[in-house]
Amino acid sequence: MKKPPTLIDVGREAGVSAITVSRALRTPDMVSDSLRAKVAAAVEKLGYVPDTAASSLASRRSNIIGMIVPSFSNIVFADVLAGAYDAVDGTRFSIQIGNVQYSALAEEKLMPHFIKLKPAGLIISGTDQTSKTTDLLRDVPFPVVQIMDVSSDPIDMIVGFSNYRAMSEAVGHMIEQGFRKIGFIGGQMDPRSQQRLAGYKSTMEKHGLFDPNMISTTTKPSSVELGRHLFADLLQKAPGCDAVVSNNDDLAVGVLFECQRRNIRVPHDMGICGFNDLGTTSQTFPPISSVHTPRFGIGSKAVELIIAALENESRNPQKTFDLGFELRVRASTRHSG
Repeated sequence: MKKPPTLIDVGREAGVSAITVSRALRTPDMVSDSLRAKVAAAVEKLGYVPDTAASSLASRRSNIIGMIVPSFSNIVFADVLAGAYDAVDGTRFSIQIGNVQYSALAEEKLMPHFIKLKPAGLIISGTDQTSKTTDLLRDVPFPVVQIMDVSSDPIDMIVGFSNYRAMSEAVGHMIEQGFRKIGFIGGQMDPRSQQRLAGYKSTMEKHGLFDPNMISTTTKPSSVELGRHLFADLLQKAPGCDAVVSNNDDLAVGVLFECQRRNIRVPHDMGICGFNDLGTTSQTFPPISSVHTPRFGIGSKAVELIIAALENESRNPQKTFDLGFELRVRASTRHSG
């Protein structure tokens, strides 16, 4: 069997030393364009595949950006990953993904494996890490970016938006439209969903409209079918309900389907607002209002922050990057009565 090419082979082909090849591959910005082109041509001709583990041992860190997400099936994180991959395109960095299924303990268990990779940086979701994970990440020698939330005290840096304020604005809009008995339905109920529930509750209390019977939640993963069931449960507990906000769009679509099944007119008899604005809500009939969240931008910004931290000796004093949100009002919340 033919042996795979080595750095020495690539250097011989490019007419440079193996050390120069290593430098061109690990820190391409430190060599000239012509040399980088020679090495790239030699790598392609010989089919050389860099040994990431060996590179990590030879240097203080690899070119891997670790990214730990709560779910692969949730389209929210698919969009975040798309943004991250877009940001590394054309750079020397690559992304390695971990999935923890919304479990802080699973994240704690996975963390040492990612740290052993000597990553260039690490991206993690939310602010609900265990104390052990938090302590571990405060001491690592690489940048860490938390995403999908904002905080005044991040582990290192954080980029996202306020789930609390986003839901509060959605509820406030529905109150302005004349809805009064506004219910909340939620699935999964991870910490970000809990913040959305808190935003709902505080806004309803502020207007003297809060009723605990108007809440229907579960730890089950969100789906359109679950939205139908949670809405049915809500109507049983609070038959006077005239509007619903949900912690994501799947549930909101389920509410619309159940309204149609029961001949409940939207928005005349029932207002509906989703969260995340994943695309489906704008295509239903009637189209459903939703809070648009900058998922792609969050993934992209997280990678950009890591690369900037690596390239600048003086770190940016800013730690929190709030990308905001946008309430996209559609027919489902334009109350006529």
